[in-house]
Amino acid sequence: MDGGDSRGKSFGEPVTQPDVLIIGGGVIGSAAAFFLTRAGNAGHVTVLEPDPLYSQAATPRASGGARRLFSRPENIKMSNYSIPFYENFAEHCTVDGEAPEIGFKRDGYLFIVPPEGVGIIERNHALQTSLGVKVDLLDPDALKRRFPAMNVSDIGAASHAPEDGCLEPNGALQGFRRKARSQGAEYLAEKVVGLAVEGTAVREVTLGSGRVLRPKAVICAAGTWSADIAAMAGMMLPVEPMQRHDHFWECRVEMERLPFVKDLNGLGFHNWDRGYAGSVVDFGVAAGHNWEVDHGYFQRVVWPHIAHRFPVMEELKLRDSWVGHYDRNRLDGNMILGNWPGKLDNFFVACGFSGHGLMHAPAVGRALAELVLQGGYQTLDLGRMGYQRVLANEPYAESGIR
Repeated sequence: MDGGDSRGKSFGEPVTQPDVLIIGGGVIGSAAAFFLTRAGNAGHVTVLEPDPLYSQAATPRASGGARRLFSRPENIKMSNYSIPFYENFAEHCTVDGEAPEIGFKRDGYLFIVPPEGVGIIERNHALQTSLGVKVDLLDPDALKRRFPAMNVSDIGAASHAPEDGCLEPNGALQGFRRKARSQGAEYLAEKVVGLAVEGTAVREVTLGSGRVLRPKAVICAAGTWSADIAAMAGMMLPVEPMQRHDHFWECRVEMERLPFVKDLNGLGFHNWDRGYAGSVVDFGVAAGHNWEVDHGYFQRVVWPHIAHRFPVMEELKLRDSWVGHYDRNRLDGNMILGNWPGKLDNFFVACGFSGHGLMHAPAVGRALAELVLQGGYQTLDLGRMGYQRVLANEPYAESGIR
């Protein structure tokens, strides 16, 4: 919640029909609301969030990582905008003199690969540096000097981006939401149960309460529920919920502060509070919302990876485990952004982030505002991330670590 801020309309009866309706009030939907209302010409912006406490939302359960280590130029460019935005988040989202706190820490990111992955990481490094990313390509000896506690015996190379980092996910969500409301956005605790399409546009949106809204433009930013929403308008999305475990543990042996460490096996963890947070992602898990924590997962899957990579972590104390969900794009693991030209011109989707939503929310929010208000991208061309590749079955996946 936002501490009782009374600006804007919040979870009550709508005052007027929306010009822009956003389905989903997580970090993507709230970032879109922020940029739309900041533009000054969006008209009335309404955000539908059926879970106002965000108890099952993806954002508060995100890992909080923000990196530039990608292989697709669009993802790198989005990070080049979003990370500095987060570093100056207080400047962008202060309301009535109260600055949001997202705790951005520039601890860096570290991608490690075995010898057979060196070619991929070298190609990615060349692209990243060409786009202005500060990243060091390290051989095993250099890696060991930089991070002495790490076992590098089976590592071929590493990429270290010292200017990347982590932020507090719920702080970013609440900061965007509170600022958007202060700029006039309205949030309603409502669920969409129907979309009526006429010609090439969504004309009516029916809510669970029975109310019918008639917006000029609709943005679907419903995360793991996006495919269900889009299907109501006849737009089929390869997006599904994917359960992911996260854990918090403490190490009994003091060691150097680490960046966010990731490898090809799905291991990803970082310093957090007095210890570490992370897991090993199981990309083969069955689709669906599953909130049951497997309390043996850490001991069975995660701990062996951690102890191998950092032998001092053989002695650790697991403090907590929880689950969240990626909105996984089965096609290629990258976001789907934009409308369906000639079929659904006023219905824009922003989903399928597969774990990258929080880090790219500022760039995606800006892009959505440009699409809705100006009819196309103005600052960063994200057309390659559009729905056309889904229709054509042309994956646009990352190379190497996802």
